[in-house]
Amino acid sequence: MTVHSQGATTSAPQDAPQKSAGLPTVPVTAVGPRRTAPRGGRRPLPSGWLPYLLVGPAVLSLATLLLYPLIKNVILSFQDINKIEFIQRKYPFAGFGNYTELLGDTTFWTVVVRSFAFTLANVALIMVLGSLIGILLSRLGTWMRLVLSMALVMAWAMPIVASVQVFQWLFDEQFGVMNWVMRTAGFSGYEQHNWFETGLSTLTIVTILVVWGSIPFVALNMYAGLTTVGAELYEAARMDGANGWQTFWKIVFPNLKPFFLVTTFLEVIWVFKAFTQVYAMKKGGPDRASEILPVFAYVEGQSQAHYGLAAAISVLTILILVIVMSFYFRLILKQEEEQ
Repeated sequence: MTVHSQGATTSAPQDAPQKSAGLPTVPVTAVGPRRTAPRGGRRPLPSGWLPYLLVGPAVLSLATLLLYPLIKNVILSFQDINKIEFIQRKYPFAGFGNYTELLGDTTFWTVVVRSFAFTLANVALIMVLGSLIGILLSRLGTWMRLVLSMALVMAWAMPIVASVQVFQWLFDEQFGVMNWVMRTAGFSGYEQHNWFETGLSTLTIVTILVVWGSIPFVALNMYAGLTTVGAELYEAARMDGANGWQTFWKIVFPNLKPFFLVTTFLEVIWVFKAFTQVYAMKKGGPDRASEILPVFAYVEGQSQAHYGLAAAISVLTILILVIVMSFYFRLILKQEEEQ
């Protein structure tokens, strides 16, 4: 229908419902986006379950590979199993016998003290030398930084057993490089000198090996952390007349304190449970004088066939490490709360 009014033409709205003779009027309603039903008539999973389903395979794998052996090891620590019982497949219950035997054994406590001394010496050297090399990386030019970084990465990537073989050759009694260096420098008594004569000297060489292999991790992380410290802070320190040592303690250390705490935490764990370097060097010798707790447990279990006792040693090692780390972990949490 068209209406003419004062020369203007107006059309009726096209979206108005049209009425036709004999047909009912259908009301027009607003229709939102059409939702499609899930296939197969299944309801969608609640969004709250999705994270658990994604994490489930990893949790199951960890429980299979870590939790189950740990539980079996704890059970074994309460059994008196030696070579005869192992062959006969008898598993007599010993209660706390293995633990009381260890706690009353002076050899065990000697190994504990040696393990703590070994860990303390290694972690201190790793953190100090690694931090210094990290600072050096930040001061070098591009090409020298690249060369030093590549050298650190290659040292870090070297397999442990291969590095042990290299160090055994360096300190070899007959063909070792160190004996040649000492003789060339004019020192006497280094004709076929045995660097592995005592447990202390053996652990000293192992310490050099562990520090050499662990410095790259600390140095590269230290350099990465230094890149986050603003250049204006160094400029302000120089304007105030601060020297290098004061700049480190007043600028670098406060800004990188979380890095030092976490890195030290990791190094303590890695060094305390070090096994390959010590065992591959001299198998805890001479006369078991260079054994630390992981090597002590392995030798008791595999060489001496005291399986229950070895399991008790490993459980005590875990407990000692957890107790020590709990105090340090509280320090890290306290540091995070202060920030």
